Amino acid sequence: MTARDPAFRCSVASGLRNESAAGTASTVRSFLLIEHAGPWGVDALRDARLPDGLGDAVLRSARAARVRPLLVRRPDRGTHAEGMRVFAAFAHPARPWVETTVLSDPHDLLELDLAALGAGRSPGLTAYDGTLLCVCTHGRHDACCAERGRPVVRALAAAHPEATWEVSHIGGDRFAGNLLVLPDGLYYGRVEPVSALAIADGHAAGRLDLDHLRGRSSYAMPVQFAEIALRRQLGETRDDAVRLVSRRVDDDVTDAVFTVGGGQWTVQVRTSPGDDPLQLTCRAARDNPIPQHELLTVTRTS
Repeated sequence: MTARDPAFRCSVASGLRNESAAGTASTVRSFLLIEHAGPWGVDALRDARLPDGLGDAVLRSARAARVRPLLVRRPDRGTHAEGMRVFAAFAHPARPWVETTVLSDPHDLLELDLAALGAGRSPGLTAYDGTLLCVCTHGRHDACCAERGRPVVRALAAAHPEATWEVSHIGGDRFAGNLLVLPDGLYYGRVEPVSALAIADGHAAGRLDLDHLRGRSSYAMPVQFAEIALRRQLGETRDDAVRLVSRRVDDDVTDAVFTVGGGQWTVQVRTSPGDDPLQLTCRAARDNPIPQHELLTVTRTS
């Protein structure tokens, strides 16, 4: 293995090769956000200095329930005097929801009904009628996330202080700044302060920013790519205007069927593993190929 250049920045390299961010969002429906002001190590939950090996225990429970645990904190690193804020979010493509509570004892994390959350059911917390704007600033995991995420989170916090949180690693470091909008499960990449404010304002109006959208986390990556391609072709940015009806996978080709207004569209995408291995993150120990999505056809079927 060759020595890595400490000055290498994966987001710069990705931009120079003009890599598309469409269809690159992590495939996750259930999220557990745990407030922890820091510090965050390379592996946020394990290195968070929670008592009694709590980080590992939460990780095991979350993985068994197919829940993605993430650490969050306010940009000013402020904390709740009454305890630890927790959010449970389910990114259903049509009916997303989020619940919250404050735990007086971190050990109460192990009492949360993560099996229910993983299955899309309420874990018994309090309904939260708001949006969470989560910006990855996890610099110990990847330098690009901190360098490009912190200006974004500062801008959002000034305009939307209640909605804005820093979040630990969410995937796709090379697309930093990365913004995750919950409970909708919308991943945005290559976000800067100005575009972040536009994304937040658009979301409040029910519209998506297709120039920065990486994908909807409730869909597999080829379907994410298909949705964005269809929206681009139709010029459709209204969030609720495009809905997935079905998906069929045959080897490397995905047929995704969507409804748009009164019509139905089939989008066919070929996904290949990519060719030349590349260094995809600042800290990567080995090179990996980049999966490639290719739009084959877009057909109105009804």
